[in-house]
Amino acid sequence: MAGMFIGEHTFKVDSKGRMSIPAPFRRELEEGDPNAAATGRPRMVIVYGADTQKMLQVYTQSAFEKLAADINALPRGTKRRVMLQRLILNKAQPTEVDPDGRLVIPAALRAKIGLENEAYFAGVGETFEIWKPETFRAEDDLNTDKWAEEMGEDFDPLSLLAGDEGL
Repeated sequence: MAGMFIGEHTFKVDSKGRMSIPAPFRRELEEGDPNAAATGRPRMVIVYGADTQKMLQVYTQSAFEKLAADINALPRGTKRRVMLQRLILNKAQPTEVDPDGRLVIPAALRAKIGLENEAYFAGVGETFEIWKPETFRAEDDLNTDKWAEEMGEDFDPLSLLAGDEGL
């Protein structure tokens, strides 16, 4: 199912920033790049965003092109367009799968999120995120688990699909 990154994976990161890409994610990256069949090296775009962003968000080539088109369709000179251009388009790093089927994260991006020996891959639908595992656990403990606990023990996450409950 194209465009659907799901699941969680943890992989080793070597000193040059190389890491395996989860097999289901590789397939999605291949489907999301029209040139991948010819080159064997699917392209993707890593968005590193604002200084406060604690993870890297990875888009397929096609998904990023659509996002860029959506941003560029906004009226020129509006604050919304300028902010999206600066936080998404300006803070993006195009890359591709290396000849050995791995992802290479540049040193500056590894330093930004504190990525060292392991990378946590979080599938979140249209994109996937790359986190330092400890940072993800800390963020998740503070946000998702606490929020779900506040919703009560009978809370069904699927109930959020029913509509906006002020969340």
